[in-house]
Amino acid sequence: MMWVMAGPASSGVLAQYGATVIRVENEARLDTARLLAPWYDGKVSKEGSFGFASINVNKQSITVDPNSPEGREVLLELVQWADVVTESFSPRAMTKWGLDYESLRKAKPDLIMISSCLMGQDGPHAYVAGYGTMGAAAAGLVTPTGWSDLKPSGPYGAYTDYCAPRISVAAVMAALDHRRRTGEGQYIDQSQIESTLNYAMPAVLDHQVNGSPWDRLGNADEDMSPHAVYAAAGDDEWLAVACRHDDDWTRLCTVIGRPEWARFSLTERRARADEIDGAITAWTSARPPTEAEAALQAAGVPAHAVLHAAMPPDPQMTHLGHLAEVEHPDRGRVPIERTRIDLSRTPPRPTHFPKLGQHTEEVLRTVLGYDEARITALRRAGALGTARVK
Repeated sequence: MMWVMAGPASSGVLAQYGATVIRVENEARLDTARLLAPWYDGKVSKEGSFGFASINVNKQSITVDPNSPEGREVLLELVQWADVVTESFSPRAMTKWGLDYESLRKAKPDLIMISSCLMGQDGPHAYVAGYGTMGAAAAGLVTPTGWSDLKPSGPYGAYTDYCAPRISVAAVMAALDHRRRTGEGQYIDQSQIESTLNYAMPAVLDHQVNGSPWDRLGNADEDMSPHAVYAAAGDDEWLAVACRHDDDWTRLCTVIGRPEWARFSLTERRARADEIDGAITAWTSARPPTEAEAALQAAGVPAHAVLHAAMPPDPQMTHLGHLAEVEHPDRGRVPIERTRIDLSRTPPRPTHFPKLGQHTEEVLRTVLGYDEARITALRRAGALGTARVK
């Protein structure tokens, strides 16, 4: 019962590795992720979101209305079948539906359940609903991100949605291992903000121990210089360059024709950053980004062209099999992003992404054993998350 990005992305990893994941949806309240660009064929459609497809690969979609007594009964029976219940609503929702952990464990004592919401299940801000953009601010990631002479920009997008799933997957796997050893289920209360705060621990510790708040550095880095993105030849073309140490710097100076600068220390490079950035820009702007990238990489300098989303796949991403093709009942074969976790002996196997409600009757029949009469009665009662059948 997860929706949008943070929750479905975590259960999506498990689905690509073979878990049977039944995704509960409701046509009356479409998952926001179904309505997010980019779109297959460039057309807005609840079956056309590339992002939704990528995080819901291999899942089975059923439509059930939890506001209906009959719908809640269906969900309770699914809970008794399941190993894990996942949900990412605000704390009020599951309690209102009678589907909170204390209620569900009465039906299934060894249940594992994870609730993943912005602020967690308790505390003074628990009932504040929101998205990962707000979460990034509450996790302290907005103020340190941006240019030093401008207002904070914050990290791109709903940032907690990309951090929290890493914690969710590990927590669910640990709970399954614990139950295998002890027979005990457990409840996992995940605050997406707390999960994301872990990624800012160096800044938190620096402030607590040294009293030094991290401030905006743009693309600069505390330990590397130069460390920036430079204009290349062409319309909105750019090249990222990072010098990790003096050897990188020496090689960079040779490539851009400034060998006399090789003696500059890290401190000197920072002090002369504007002059150095100007020289690098003069060199990169005279070349296409891929040409500049190739020259620097050949010399051992970390560099990469900034890719456009519409460009052909990057060779490294192609080598890693980052994109895969899966089936959709209406669209045929379409590309999706594979999970970024790759196990050599048991690789992920993406096969399909589900149409809204595609597996409702199949799940009711094969998982719960319902007959046609009961399914028809549920539809007439409006319990299956679609319009009532007259």
